[in-house]
Amino acid sequence: MNESLQTYNGASIGADGLATQRQRVLRNTYWLLALSMLPTVLGAWIGVATGIASMMTPGVSLIVFMVGAFGFMFAIEKTKESGVGVAVLLAFTFFMGLMLSRLLSVILGFSNGTSLIMTAFGGTALVFFGMASLATVIKRDLSGMGKFLYIGALVILVAGLINFFVQSSAAMLTMSVLCIGLFSAFMVYDIKRVIDGGQTNYISATLELYLDIYNVFQSLLAILGIFGGDRD
Repeated sequence: MNESLQTYNGASIGADGLATQRQRVLRNTYWLLALSMLPTVLGAWIGVATGIASMMTPGVSLIVFMVGAFGFMFAIEKTKESGVGVAVLLAFTFFMGLMLSRLLSVILGFSNGTSLIMTAFGGTALVFFGMASLATVIKRDLSGMGKFLYIGALVILVAGLINFFVQSSAAMLTMSVLCIGLFSAFMVYDIKRVIDGGQTNYISATLELYLDIYNVFQSLLAILGIFGGDRD
């Protein structure tokens, strides 16, 4: 009887420790995610102020973005078990802010550009907090969603590359709407993975959520620019 009780207590303590560890990963993820916004804003500000991203032709900009983004993501995954991973992640977010400056410059060309950017920021924050709240109340396992979400992301990536050459406004609008839906679902999936213990590294978790937020913000900004941009 005592042996059974000890076994039970051992299982109980183990479960509590596991829950505490998962909460720690989630908390560290949110802190690092908040910190990652600072280099992003700095990179975007420098990009807009200097026009460095706009100086590049669209083709060169695409190549720099693809090589830089995937290179940084590879480096982050290689260094995620050490403090170096945090530094690489923050450098990555600075780079992403720099690349975002091209779109921001276009939006700021509208007389209501600042308002559109703030609206996109507020909309992205609402989506994130809504999806984060949803992830905490969903009890079912969402791991099966992963393959469908990644296939969707791949389809949108390929469609975006095709539209880079086609330059269709209708296609861009459609992809922006799909991106908001897809990466909102990714937010729920990525946060739920941390909560359920499927993701145990807070640097990787931060990278995933950062990309979700970045894509939602960029898509919202593109839609607002198409429908709400005022050149008067």
